[in-house]
Amino acid sequence: MPALLLTEKEVEGLLRMDDALVAVEEGLRAMGRGEATNRPRQRVGTRETAVNVMLASWPARGYAGFKYYTASRAGIRFWVHLFDMATGDLIAVIQADRLGQQRTGAASGVATKYLARADASTIGIVGTGWQAASQLEAVCAVRSIRRIRCSGRDKARRDAFAKKMTSVLGVKVEAARSAEEAIRDADVAIAATNSSEPVIHGDWLRTGCHINAMGANRLETRELDDSAVQKCAFVSTDSIEQAKAESGDLVEPIKRGLITWDRVHEIGDVVAGKVNGRTTAADITLFKSHGIAIEDIAVAALVFERARDRGIGQSVTL
Repeated sequence: MPALLLTEKEVEGLLRMDDALVAVEEGLRAMGRGEATNRPRQRVGTRETAVNVMLASWPARGYAGFKYYTASRAGIRFWVHLFDMATGDLIAVIQADRLGQQRTGAASGVATKYLARADASTIGIVGTGWQAASQLEAVCAVRSIRRIRCSGRDKARRDAFAKKMTSVLGVKVEAARSAEEAIRDADVAIAATNSSEPVIHGDWLRTGCHINAMGANRLETRELDDSAVQKCAFVSTDSIEQAKAESGDLVEPIKRGLITWDRVHEIGDVVAGKVNGRTTAADITLFKSHGIAIEDIAVAALVFERARDRGIGQSVTL
């Protein structure tokens, strides 16, 4: 059976944020119900090039697959391979940079839907790169946002990002002079950076804030200081197993006894209704995102089905 090869351009034409939000929410609900299996990211390589692989299966939907990507000085290249679980056939090979951006944003959007205050109307974001755009798009899709402030180290990039996202979202995006200015008074605080040092501090957080922290996915990197984590009445992540291997934001405070792992919940359990998230309007809540394979497989399945039904992509016999 030939597999369907889909390029970045084709994925971009097939995948909207609304679609990604639905797919990721369904995938996380399946995880919460024990109907899907996820394996954490594995990394191998050298200082010059690393290969990363992550695997998931969703039997009820009939799909399994893996994402792999290489990271080097030449850049990062992402691919998803999707399999039919009934036959074992490889059914799709998908270039997955755009897919990954949308699924990462969607995961934060789903967390915001379940954890942020219903009346949340302001966003503060630290980071103005590739991933930051989808973070804003997803949160704006699940809450009625009226004001956004963004912060980044480079003034020109920060200003350009604010101008572009104002146009894309139809919401005024202001370039803040500092991370603190962006985060203070925000109902939803987002960290979308590759910083090794905290970019969000606990004493900046307003009562009732929800935090999406998605940039740091190694033990030696952090986006939140200890105070920010300690202030959270509810702490969630996409995979506790992956968090234990990758989350400096959680592992370091836990090492020092500031919080404990039994206070950390998987967002899939919230989506499945097994765990209550926010309990009062005053709670500060956290979603520590790593990007997990079930999110990739859920979105890849949607993209594959849409491409198949529309006759998009190249059939490849292997």
